[in-house]
Amino acid sequence: MTSHAIRHVRVTPIAFRDPPLLNAAGIHEPWALRSIIEIETDSGLVGINESYGDLPMLEAMAKAAPALTGLSPWALNDMDTRVTALVTPRQTASEFQGTQISLAPGTHVSKTVAKVISAFEVAMMDLQGQLANAPVVDLLGGAARESVPFSAYLFYKYAEHIETPYAPDPWGETLAPEQLVAQARRMIDAYGFKSIKLKAGALPPEQEVAGLLALAKAFPGAPLRIDPNANWSVSTSLKAVEQLRGVLEYYEDPCPGLEGMAEVAKACEVPLATNMVVTDLKEFRRNAEMGCPVKIVLSDHHYWGGLRATQRLSLMCETFGLGLSMHSNSHLGISLTAMTHLAASVPHLSYACDTHYPWQDDEVVQGGRLKFEAGGLRVPTAPGLGVRIDPEALARLHDNYLRTDIRNRDDLAQMRKYDASFTGAQPRY
Repeated sequence: MTSHAIRHVRVTPIAFRDPPLLNAAGIHEPWALRSIIEIETDSGLVGINESYGDLPMLEAMAKAAPALTGLSPWALNDMDTRVTALVTPRQTASEFQGTQISLAPGTHVSKTVAKVISAFEVAMMDLQGQLANAPVVDLLGGAARESVPFSAYLFYKYAEHIETPYAPDPWGETLAPEQLVAQARRMIDAYGFKSIKLKAGALPPEQEVAGLLALAKAFPGAPLRIDPNANWSVSTSLKAVEQLRGVLEYYEDPCPGLEGMAEVAKACEVPLATNMVVTDLKEFRRNAEMGCPVKIVLSDHHYWGGLRATQRLSLMCETFGLGLSMHSNSHLGISLTAMTHLAASVPHLSYACDTHYPWQDDEVVQGGRLKFEAGGLRVPTAPGLGVRIDPEALARLHDNYLRTDIRNRDDLAQMRKYDASFTGAQPRY
């Protein structure tokens, strides 16, 4: 009988071009870091995944990878146990708080175990699908929808990076309302998105409010969201939402902390969403104990602990009457495909998902860039994830990683190249 036990785990760090996108913490660096995970069995089957590529994550995966040797691809619970026993944070949460500004818990040391479990789980489920001749969505219970909707994800941005290591991106500068509308129109024309999200917290609030009002005028009836990434005070959050009365579908992380969000919720008719203050089930419980000031949880399987963990979150959201959608950061097709399988398997998906994918122009999967249809991605029906690695593309993106000296994302340090006085202190407004 052929053995399908795991014999090897290979993790390859990659880097790809990232535009000069502005956010509450500063500005994106010119290279985004990811890792490509390949888990090979004795029979030669290979399961794949994509995850974070910062140095602490690479070190954590390297530490845990040998524990998978000999496991069956179906032994997800054993994998969870082994990873949890081996991977411990290098810093305490309090120590980490002082080292960088975090827009999302994906960078937080407290999520290390969950991130490694997720990184291996998806690759093992890709193997399971190949063995069962079934797509991952079927392993998760089957598809509740044939296509997963995504939202246009708009950013304020500069025309090009300082000390640009490559040609400027084709999107150009976006700082004024008319430029924001042009960006949205271009993205919607290209991908067919039905809803629009604005990454805010980068410019003075009155400018960002003006931008959203311009979008509302240009795209009447389109669901609109704004995400200041906790860079506004409670008073600023309330002033802004009053100016946006009747415009917003939901209001994402306007101010810091669950207590601050609760203050805003008391005086705000628009439902509050988060990917910053409800990031695990302990925080979910705290939100519930406070009467659920956060009404929409934006999950991310990369730091929630994987596909199965997000399905458990979906059940909790349904039980407590909360909405559910999904957060994104700079990613390529393997990550986006895993997200699509997961979102398709969750009947309770309440809103179109986020994706940074239109901002990336490279790819690591065979066949090149994934194709959106009417703002959504069709759920793959091939076994496993339904995508395979392009070896030449992987080698090229790994070479990018070797050539850059970036090993940890640091939007604050990058922004100080433009403005030496920038502190990134939050809330800024």
